[in-house]
Amino acid sequence: MSEESVPANDVHRAPLAYENEKFLNSPDGRVLRILSEYLEPLARFRREQIQDTVVFFGSARFHSRSEAQNALELLEKPASRQLASPEWQLNSQRAHVAVEMARYYEEARRLAFLLTEWALTIPSKRSRFVVTTGGGPGIMEAANRGAVEAGGKTIGLNIHLPYEQMPNRFISPDLNFEFHYFFMRKLWFAYLAKALIVFPGGFGTFDELFEIMTLAQTEKLAKRIEVVVYGREYWTKVVNFEAMAEMGVIAPQDLHLFKVVDSPEEGFEYLKESLTKYHLYPSAAAKTPHVPEIARTRP
Repeated sequence: MSEESVPANDVHRAPLAYENEKFLNSPDGRVLRILSEYLEPLARFRREQIQDTVVFFGSARFHSRSEAQNALELLEKPASRQLASPEWQLNSQRAHVAVEMARYYEEARRLAFLLTEWALTIPSKRSRFVVTTGGGPGIMEAANRGAVEAGGKTIGLNIHLPYEQMPNRFISPDLNFEFHYFFMRKLWFAYLAKALIVFPGGFGTFDELFEIMTLAQTEKLAKRIEVVVYGREYWTKVVNFEAMAEMGVIAPQDLHLFKVVDSPEEGFEYLKESLTKYHLYPSAAAKTPHVPEIARTRP
């Protein structure tokens, strides 16, 4: 066949592999996506000089006291009553509960404020005990809000969901993260954490609480994480930890893996004492690395 008879193809330069969106979003590119959710946050934490964190967990469904009260007042206006229909009665009951539970929003906000205000006084080139949340509404918003009101940086580790959990407006812009993989988000919750504060919440809150306590119980972390369970009334109603020990499914000493507190001031004093004792003493300060302190597993 002569050269003249070979059909000419309109050939364009192939995309570089790391710019090939089809490949990156394919099953073959999954390992790169996972690695990106480790390296990109790590680079930002280094750039922002974040040394360690205090993580807040709790319900995304709580509102501030003013929002909950306004919603209740609107519902109870005569025009909204709809002749006390069953639907209205259910909504009214929920609105009254929301006002009651709003105390946890305000107390998370206050505790985050106290922790951040104190952390800003710690002599360090890097930011210490930065308030971190899942980035959404409710307790997450309250904690980010309290940290901002104290003048500190605050982190939001959001997750990409079908119903679009949007980041709250109080997250520091350079510390606003969006994850696709739940397990990579969980990794970053544990990586830098020196303390975990667990407010009343649902399945997600239980998941995070028991996961961290399991890591502590099985000694899989080479560092100490303080676990504060906030709100004795709620937690004693929904979980009977003492009964678990009595029935032998956990050891009696496992009840010392966490501390139950009932006020922002009580939680703050406990955390201040513990964080100072275990993470701010002189010998540890002298060995502080120049990169985020990663939660090593025991060999």
